[in-house]
Amino acid sequence: MSILFLQITGGLFYFTNKLFFSAAERAKKEHYRRKFQIAAWVVYLLGVTPWVTIFLSERNWIAAAMESSGVPSMIMGLINVIRNKKDSNLSRWLDAMAKLMIVSGLGISLYDFGGISSMNQVIELGIAAGFLLGTYYMAKTSSAGYYWLLLGNLAAALLMFRQGYFILMAQQLLSMIPVSDALVTHRKKMEMQTIG
Repeated sequence: MSILFLQITGGLFYFTNKLFFSAAERAKKEHYRRKFQIAAWVVYLLGVTPWVTIFLSERNWIAAAMESSGVPSMIMGLINVIRNKKDSNLSRWLDAMAKLMIVSGLGISLYDFGGISSMNQVIELGIAAGFLLGTYYMAKTSSAGYYWLLLGNLAAALLMFRQGYFILMAQQLLSMIPVSDALVTHRKKMEMQTIG
């Protein structure tokens, strides 16, 4: 697959994911909110392969493992929305799997580079924190997920800039708009529920 194709598809799926999450937060009816959330998790899953492929091609082991380790959280989020409830047994299993994957990626990176020896690795740690905690809290419908996603978007944009993937850099920066919108909308809804 060409790098241009991977950038376009990975960027498109991840950006669309953010738009769907924003639409879900703005939906007035529960039926539509759930449909947008399902669509958001599905396109998120579709975007993983292009991103992981690019990260692996650049030896961004931490980021590649992080993207892969987000899959269990994405699946957990999708299942929770489809079932309209949280499955704690599945959540524990998927959480354990995600942690194992990120520890593996960190270990490979430390081995390959002889420790944390590059700025790209530091940026990858920011991506990892933002993405993992973002998807984890999003799966639990917590507004904290949006803050972490913003950090992940910013770190990913910086890494993509440094490595010359300008389409993905732009997508990450643009993604901050619907993420911010979803955050503001989610917080307003939570305040309304607290007051009401």
